[in-house]
Amino acid sequence: MKIRNIITALLLSVSFTAAAAASQTAAVGTEPPSLNVNAKAALLMEPATGSVLLAQNPHEKLAPASVTKIMTMLLIYEAVADGKIKWDDSVTISEHAAGMGGSQVYLAAMERQPVRELLKSIVIASANDSAVAMAEFIAGSEEGFVLMMNRRAKELGMADTNFVNACGLDAGGHLTSAYDIALMTRELINKFPEVFEYTGIWLDKIVHKLARGDEETELANTNRLIRAYSGATGLKTGSTSGALYCISATAKRDGMQLISVVLGAPESMVRFDEAKKMFDYGFANYALTLGEPANTPKGSVKIYKGDVLQTDVMIKNQVYCLVQKGKNQALESKVEMAGYISAPAEKGAKAGEIVYYYEGNEVGRSDLITVESVKRASLKNMLDRVVKGWFSFS
Repeated sequence: MKIRNIITALLLSVSFTAAAAASQTAAVGTEPPSLNVNAKAALLMEPATGSVLLAQNPHEKLAPASVTKIMTMLLIYEAVADGKIKWDDSVTISEHAAGMGGSQVYLAAMERQPVRELLKSIVIASANDSAVAMAEFIAGSEEGFVLMMNRRAKELGMADTNFVNACGLDAGGHLTSAYDIALMTRELINKFPEVFEYTGIWLDKIVHKLARGDEETELANTNRLIRAYSGATGLKTGSTSGALYCISATAKRDGMQLISVVLGAPESMVRFDEAKKMFDYGFANYALTLGEPANTPKGSVKIYKGDVLQTDVMIKNQVYCLVQKGKNQALESKVEMAGYISAPAEKGAKAGEIVYYYEGNEVGRSDLITVESVKRASLKNMLDRVVKGWFSFS
């Protein structure tokens, strides 16, 4: 199927935060060539900026199969980060979770597994039983977890998405789009890059500690790109009779990561071939250029009525800009500092901005923040300054 309505390649830069889902764009101005993507929908995204480089039917609502589990994985990582659960917590497997069909690791009802092992089996082997067990552990029920999934999808701007279950088995109304899958993939890998510790594993195992003795289930990575494509880092495959063959794949070369989404490919290998084709296009034509790193010193700001007269400032977030290869990749910058900030001021208080330009156009900016807290000046501080100023004037 030929790509229709290929989205213009984008120049995009953004002061990156892990939760950022929206961004400003500036068009490169040249439309990329057509690619023959043999799937219902496809999309190529650069996740540091959110730039969409290629898209075919990006908002068509389709069944995603186990690619659904990217949202499940994201919520697991967020629950750990928020202190709601711990990696070593023991999860008791319910009858409902143990009874999941499709891809599974054959968990037994009342079996207990650590959160860490269940996540591993979800990421590597796409285990439906593990996904549902974790859904119940986090939310109390799969239905409650699905509410969390849809709420998080809304927060990420996934307007084409409605989840019905935690694992991706075909169900009426369980739909998303290539664009929305890229959004949740972007959020997961930007916010929790440690997921790549699991996505790159080819073979592993999970141990079942049962009354009759220990048993093992082999975990085999469902993502063939891990061994077949240079730079492949993950992420999640899926296939059902309704969804056909799907993947949200990630790869990294020369410091630039890409997300390649394929939905509704007619055969298993086709999804991998089409993902590779989009990766090849992205890596051949684009590069990521960066502003100065976070925490880089950028002068100082005056303090009004503080216990010090000024304090140093630094860059809060690094700015990323996607450019076409073969063009000048240098960014220019300008510091816009406040005349002063008033005491008291906490560490990290905004004192100005650094603005980045590419070929004369603004492409991103970051706050400049104070490196330390500043207290309000005491009466003695103020009197000392008056006396020193009087003697200096005299």
